[in-house]
Amino acid sequence: MAYGPKLVLDGLTLEIPRGQVVALLGPNGAGKTTTVEILEGIRRPSGGRVQVLGSDPIRAGEAWKARVGIVLQSWRDHARWRVHELLEVIADYYVPFATPEVVRPWPTDELLERVGLADSRDQRIDRLSGGQRRRLDVAVGLVGRPELLFLDEPTTGLDPKGRRDIHDLLGDVADLETTILMTTHDLDEAEKVADRILVLASGRIIADGTPDELRLGFSRSNEVRVRDRATGRVMVHSTPDPTAWLTEQLTLRPGEVEVLEVRPASLEEAYLSVVRRAEAGEDLSEIATIQEVAS
Repeated sequence: MAYGPKLVLDGLTLEIPRGQVVALLGPNGAGKTTTVEILEGIRRPSGGRVQVLGSDPIRAGEAWKARVGIVLQSWRDHARWRVHELLEVIADYYVPFATPEVVRPWPTDELLERVGLADSRDQRIDRLSGGQRRRLDVAVGLVGRPELLFLDEPTTGLDPKGRRDIHDLLGDVADLETTILMTTHDLDEAEKVADRILVLASGRIIADGTPDELRLGFSRSNEVRVRDRATGRVMVHSTPDPTAWLTEQLTLRPGEVEVLEVRPASLEEAYLSVVRRAEAGEDLSEIATIQEVAS
C-alpha cells in the first residue's frame, strides 16, 4: 500500500481464522490504521488481494457489511438522543439481514446490560462520562451481532472495572465464534485479551504468535533476582543465559547467594526488543508469518 511515493505497507500477508481474538500492535506510523481500513473496506489497497469473510471489502454489498462490526476510537453522533434510542435506530438496519443461523440485531436492553449501561439506557448521550461513552461505542459495534469485529483502542478512557468488563465481554463474544481484530497500544490489554498478537513495523508483520511465544521467543534477556545472605540485599540482573550466570555466581560465592526468581522478559520488553531489531534492519526471517488475508 502506497500513498504517492511513500510505501506504507510492503508485502503484508496474514490470515485470521474464525473465532480468534487478534491484537495488532506497532509503533506510531507503522500502518496499523491503514491495514484495518483496508480490511473494513474503507480504503482501497494500491495492490495485492484482500478477502474478508469470503469477499473483497471494497466490492462487498450491504449483506457483507451487516456481518461486520466496527468500533472507532472516537466518532460523532446525535448527542441529544437517549442511549437506547441510538442503539434501536442502528439495530433497525440489521433486521433485513437476520438469518436462521444468526439472529440480528442484539436486543437493546440485553446488550446494554452486557456492556454495563443498563442504568443509563434513558440518559442523553452528551451527558455520559468518558467511560460510559466508550461502553456505548462497543455496544454500537456489537448491535448487529457481527461475525467479525474491528476494535480501535477499545478500552480508552475506561477505569479498571470498565476495562475488565469489556475484556470479559470480548471473551464472551469470541466464544460465539466472532472473530475480533483489535489495535491497541496497551500491551497488558493485548496479553490479557488476545489469542494471538501481530506486530507491524516498517510496513510488514515482523512477529506473529501467542503472547507467551512472543515473550519467550523475541526477548534476549531474562531477569534474575538473588539475595545476598550476608547483607540481605536483593540484586536484579538481566542476562540472555540465566543458567550460566547463576552457575557462575553460585560457584564463585558458594552459600552466599540465594536464588529468589528467574523470570522471562515481559511482553513489553519482548515487543520493544523485536521493534528495535526491525528498525535497526536486522534479519528477522526466523519469524513465520501466514499467507493471505481471509476469514
